Amino acid sequence: MLLPVFQDLIKTQWRVLLEELKRAGGMPVSDLSRKTGGSYMAVKTHCDDLTKAGYLIRTRLPRTAVGRPEIFYSLSTKCDALFPQAGVEFTLELLDELKQMHGESAPDKLLFQHFQKRFDHLAPVLDKVPAPGAKAAKLAALREKQGCASHCECEPGQPLRIVELHNPLQRIFERYPRAAAMELRMLEQLFGTRVLRREIPTGRETPPHVVFEIL
Repeated sequence: MLLPVFQDLIKTQWRVLLEELKRAGGMPVSDLSRKTGGSYMAVKTHCDDLTKAGYLIRTRLPRTAVGRPEIFYSLSTKCDALFPQAGVEFTLELLDELKQMHGESAPDKLLFQHFQKRFDHLAPVLDKVPAPGAKAAKLAALREKQGCASHCECEPGQPLRIVELHNPLQRIFERYPRAAAMELRMLEQLFGTRVLRREIPTGRETPPHVVFEIL
């Protein structure tokens, strides 16, 4: 049920608990223990670890009989990312459908609007940071939150650079290369200067790292 990558990497006990809670919508430790075949304390320990990591929500349910309240666990919204979502394939399908319905230029027009809105969001934030180095560091931090694995490099005698180890839009860029040019133009508008974009190959099946040099 989890995404294949998480099935391969996550602890088996955690995967079983998360999938059981997904099916049930929430469950006390005693029921989880019976369902998974683990001991009460082992299941509680795993659930507590997942709660600390932000993947479960822990509550107490009052017992109807005499005794301590039941400890009840349910999935948090952070867990959504562990299960299949309508992601990049869905986006590419929509862009392809848009092209068939409204012509070759329709996807580019939509992508242009996307980067214009992103510029409108970023510009007021970056305008408060006038120094180029500080502005690049701020933008790198903002893009990091968007999943770009981004950091800023500022070495004496070298161009100011933003290095990105991943970009969630890379598959979009491969199908619609003009989108990469739109993103670059957005960065040039944000910095008010020319920006060079270089791709650094990282392997046969892995996306390239991208370096933006701010001139």
